[in-house]
Amino acid sequence: MDKKEALDHRYMRMAQIWSENSYCQRRQVGALIVKDNMIISDGYNGTPSGFENVCEDENDVTKPYVLHAEANAITKIARSSNNSDGSTLYVTDAPCIECAKLIIQAGIRRVVYAREYRFTDGVDLLRRAGIEVELLSKG
Repeated sequence: MDKKEALDHRYMRMAQIWSENSYCQRRQVGALIVKDNMIISDGYNGTPSGFENVCEDENDVTKPYVLHAEANAITKIARSSNNSDGSTLYVTDAPCIECAKLIIQAGIRRVVYAREYRFTDGVDLLRRAGIEVELLSKG
């Protein structure tokens, strides 16, 4: 395993640990944004600030206002002095189409994820935009 791959696995383990902060029952997702080998933002899926930490309704359906981990990490940058131009996003699950649009607009150049999602439209859009997308192999 080369140094880049070793770093990818290390950051992915950190994103996985960060996902444990999520109160969501159906799926816990974590994300890290890394630039120049520094973590500049993090996020996990959950409700907006000030809302109750309940992600699913009584039918076990995710509430429509739950934020995805990628969206939380990207919007956190907007409130900081950092920017995500040229950065890498590590996310435990493949991005959806809505998060893919945010990733493109945020200037993120590489996305590394660990689990496939049932829809591929997000990953397809990222590739179409010229963003390097990689499913991290187990290891």
